Amino acid sequence: MIARLVVCTCALLFVVASGLDGQSRTFPVDELKAGMVGVGRTVFQGDRLEEFEVHILGVLRNVIGPRRNLILARLVGGPLANTGVIAGMSGSPVYIDGRLVGAVSYSLGQFSKEPIAGITPIGEMTEAATFAAPRRPAARVELQMPLTPESLRASLRQAFTWARPFADSPADIQVFGGTGLNAGLGTLLRPIATPLTLGGFDPGVIDPIASAFNDQGFVPVMAGSAVAALAQGNGAASAPQPLRPGDPVGVALMSGDLEIGAPGTVTDVEGTRVYAFGHPFYGLGPTQFPMTRAYVHTLLPSFANSMKIASTGEVIGTVQQDRATTIAGTLGPGPALVPVRISLTSDRGTKKTFNMAMVNDQLFTPLLAYLSIVNTLASYERQNGAASYIVRGSASVRKYGNVAFEDLFSGDQPSIGAAAYVVAPINVLLRNAFEDVELERLDLEIDASEQPRSATLERVWIDGNRVKAGTKVDLKVLLRTYRGEEITRTVAVDIPPSARGQVSIMVADGTRLSQWEARELQVQPLQTRDLNQMLRVLNNARKNNRLYIRLLGRDQGAVVKGESLSSLPPSVLAVLESDRNGGSFRPLQNAVLGEWDIATEHAVNGSRTLSLPIEE
Repeated sequence: MIARLVVCTCALLFVVASGLDGQSRTFPVDELKAGMVGVGRTVFQGDRLEEFEVHILGVLRNVIGPRRNLILARLVGGPLANTGVIAGMSGSPVYIDGRLVGAVSYSLGQFSKEPIAGITPIGEMTEAATFAAPRRPAARVELQMPLTPESLRASLRQAFTWARPFADSPADIQVFGGTGLNAGLGTLLRPIATPLTLGGFDPGVIDPIASAFNDQGFVPVMAGSAVAALAQGNGAASAPQPLRPGDPVGVALMSGDLEIGAPGTVTDVEGTRVYAFGHPFYGLGPTQFPMTRAYVHTLLPSFANSMKIASTGEVIGTVQQDRATTIAGTLGPGPALVPVRISLTSDRGTKKTFNMAMVNDQLFTPLLAYLSIVNTLASYERQNGAASYIVRGSASVRKYGNVAFEDLFSGDQPSIGAAAYVVAPINVLLRNAFEDVELERLDLEIDASEQPRSATLERVWIDGNRVKAGTKVDLKVLLRTYRGEEITRTVAVDIPPSARGQVSIMVADGTRLSQWEARELQVQPLQTRDLNQMLRVLNNARKNNRLYIRLLGRDQGAVVKGESLSSLPPSVLAVLESDRNGGSFRPLQNAVLGEWDIATEHAVNGSRTLSLPIEE
């Protein structure tokens, strides 16, 4: 009878427990009072969970936006007295009476004498992660025509221009439930710094990483190789193991020969749903980033910013939400990544091939591709002094084909130009205004030389002083290399039968030709119609290793929507001029009568113009 009673009692308790809603396991903010003591959980080293005391000081209102709360608390126990709040413990769960309060997520000031932290309420974490809004499109990047290495680099600089403030207005922060607290605390609270673990990077390449992440609360750390590599772009699932609140967890951005990840702490696990950090990773909204295990090697105590030295590990799921109060994801398969292959051949007789996989993301993919190229060259080639790189390869865009690469870069720091040349088209495509695109892979072949391969345009000429309309003339071009070697090239230039009076032949590198077109033709940013046109434009970008030739003459023409049209009949000009007020028309007296280019084995620079009378 007693046994049957016990069984019935246990069954009843199970039924009651199973019927409780999610609020029963959480501690509401409105019930918190200053002086309450809870317990927090995190991993300080290895994978062993440890507990620490949490003394509630009060509640801050209107934080990270209106009607958002942050619980202020003092942390006691473990190493915290020596370290203060630790970078990497973001997400550490806090419990009172066995109920989940929220995640340790914010720190108070720097050089603090006590570990004072902000706790994000669990209710605001779960609520934010349920938002179904689509990812906010990135700012559109205009194609400045014609495309040149400089215009492509300018488009790339537009990618990282925003930062999220801690609060919409620190002056609006209100404090409740505490003694001796004031609103000025709001200006001192910041999200706990997140370690950005870097593996395979040359120390000289860390600065561009730091500048892109420091404003968002990351601390770059050279962490060596990760515990286990991510799946190389195939989205394969790892067998998930039980994940506990307080366990280290990571967000991975890149794997393979180069690794970038950000470890934090799990706040809560509901079935396959995981909540962590208690603050944003980068505030991206919907994401598709690998969720990984993490391992804490040790703690680095510091008066300025103590941190966990950790590595991200095997993929255990996908981070699907990156919100103001949490990151959230699902255990299981990781997302598909973008394979990157860079083959580097040196004139010293060595060849190496590197394989990475990076996330497919509007913001991060261009940066990660840029770092992959720059780091490869910085790690194995000369960092100071003249060098030359020939870049060939392609970036594959699903459904639309390839962007092809073939150009030469030479000078004291050609790696930056080479990387921007590849990455800028990727940036333009991912931030287009037409539709979301998916980068399938990036394949590059780079030939490296420690010899300069630059040349200057010195002279252009023809044999004779006059030309006849309707004939060909041999234009001669003299280049002088970095070492003083003279190179002469000849191009046949067609003089149209309609040419009258005087013509000019301009020979220039791509940058100088673009400057002339912007000044004389008033070329405006190109408004591409669709992705197919955008891809064609990118594949026709002007290159460093070419000279461009333009035959100019007095002709009735016009610039229409940024495009130069020559030899227009008077009737067509009249129609176009009638729409002059539309802003898309400008008459031209000097028109382009012909175009040619010369491929060279050098990065060329210079501009020369030859004026020639037309024989009657």
